[in-house]
Amino acid sequence: MSETEIPESDRLGEYPHPRETAGFRGQAEAERALFDAFMSGRMQHAWLLTGPKGIGKATLAYRMARFVLHYGSAEAARAAGARDLSVPETSRAFHQIAAGSHPNLLTVRRPWDEKTKKLKTVITVDEVRRIGHFFALTAAERGAWRVVVIDSADEMNTNAANALLKALEEPPANGLFLVLSHQPGRLLPTIRSRCRTLRMTPLGLDDIVTLIADAEGQAEERANEQRRKFSATPEADRPALAHLAEGSAGRALSIAGSGGLALYKELASLLVQLPRPDIAALHAFADKAGKRGAGETYETMIELLTHWLQRLVRAGAGLDPGPDIVAGEGAAMQRLAAGGSLDRWVEVWEKISQMTARGEALNTDRKLVILNVFSMLEAVASEGAGA
Repeated sequence: MSETEIPESDRLGEYPHPRETAGFRGQAEAERALFDAFMSGRMQHAWLLTGPKGIGKATLAYRMARFVLHYGSAEAARAAGARDLSVPETSRAFHQIAAGSHPNLLTVRRPWDEKTKKLKTVITVDEVRRIGHFFALTAAERGAWRVVVIDSADEMNTNAANALLKALEEPPANGLFLVLSHQPGRLLPTIRSRCRTLRMTPLGLDDIVTLIADAEGQAEERANEQRRKFSATPEADRPALAHLAEGSAGRALSIAGSGGLALYKELASLLVQLPRPDIAALHAFADKAGKRGAGETYETMIELLTHWLQRLVRAGAGLDPGPDIVAGEGAAMQRLAAGGSLDRWVEVWEKISQMTARGEALNTDRKLVILNVFSMLEAVASEGAGA
């Protein structure tokens, strides 16, 4: 399997990959920091882009890579009237980076395992060592920028992290490292100290709604070109997706792509009935979400259930749980939280996470796991109701 055919862990179904994305929203401050550093002629050789998943770190990294590889110098960018990191979509750099074929860009990510036919669970030391070969092979182009994107540093094993540290300690001229991390506190302090940290924040609702529309528009256009069908999210449903996404456009697209909004509505309709959900409806839901071959649906359901319980705990702590997506959600959360100890809901939230993880490890029937989860929820809700 060639490198261009290797599945990408950060590609969400039909939606465009971050390196194919021209638009950029909601992170103007982070973009300005990179732009100003380059235009000042005092560009740091390594940047650590941090923040939750799905908020645009990879999109910004590839946007910066395009800008640097397209213009090459602050003088050229200034002469072209550049005001931000955008470059013409018709440019060679844009097309090469979108295709993953630019010779001066290297992306370090989890490699493909030919034995298991799956992506490895970590970035290995051999992947990081490719950086040295990359700089050596491209050194002949005097003065040209070479860009390395690490996506994400959180996935490196210990040996890989040490190899990256060595590369950061000996940066080549015009070498640029863009290191992505969702949990920078887990990185080696020495890696953090050799990078300029660029903290990125969750996106606003309006930005996520717009990004959903843009991504689905590109996906629909690609599907039409390939004579396939693509079902975009109805415009009226996009704000609900944005609320579920909690500041992450990536999470919004992941939910949309797996039919998660409809799934959430079914799930929440059962949860608001606690402690006595409709048994027939519960079994029908468990049949759908837990059936064989529906792994993505099941994973999305567990994620959405966790999200709902987090909102319930927030409600119990006197915080705003967010708007209702299903009628009566907020009232049900307040009722359930007020009916018993908040610690019990936190406890059941943790137990459900453990139960579902153990169920996957032991290949337990997913329908049974779902029914057991609801049994736990019913028990805690009954304690509060005095049933």
